[in-house]
Amino acid sequence: MKLSSTKNKKSIAIIPDERIIGKIYLIRGEKVIFDRDLAVLYDVETKVLNQAVKRNIKRFPEDFMFKLSQEEMLNWKSQIVTSNSDKMGLRKPLSVFTEQGVAMLSSVLNSNRAIQVNIQIMRTFTRMRKLLSTHKELRDKIEKMEKENKSNFDTIFKIINKLIMIDPKDKELKIIGFGEMKK
Repeated sequence: MKLSSTKNKKSIAIIPDERIIGKIYLIRGEKVIFDRDLAVLYDVETKVLNQAVKRNIKRFPEDFMFKLSQEEMLNWKSQIVTSNSDKMGLRKPLSVFTEQGVAMLSSVLNSNRAIQVNIQIMRTFTRMRKLLSTHKELRDKIEKMEKENKSNFDTIFKIINKLIMIDPKDKELKIIGFGEMKK
């Protein structure tokens, strides 16, 4: 039975995870994906995606989807590396979808591709959340070790600082490695 579930997971991966991760941005403290990026992933036009959302607007409260403010739009245009054709023609603020909004899109867009892509996006969000929690745990462990062994950490940091600040003209410095041979 496990083989079929593993096979099922692999068959769903129709878009590289890196491509999805590259479309996730942090705006207003939320991880979001732009409507136009979702449309590309779902292989529909942006206006089709937005029309489906408008027809089902009650399913998309502010914590599921929101429009960028003018300031956020300007910031996005200046920060994100995109071609001029990508930035031009934006008459309306872009909509962005949180993880919950992306999940809700699966009930609004009912094509096979939308379902498969949606599953993949949700798995990517989950992996990112696990990765971030792992980094927090690692940081917490290092901070705990540093507090418990402060003198050892101070010694290590002093040695590292000495190595960083070594003056190459220092006569006591022993050269290690390859150098020019004198004739």
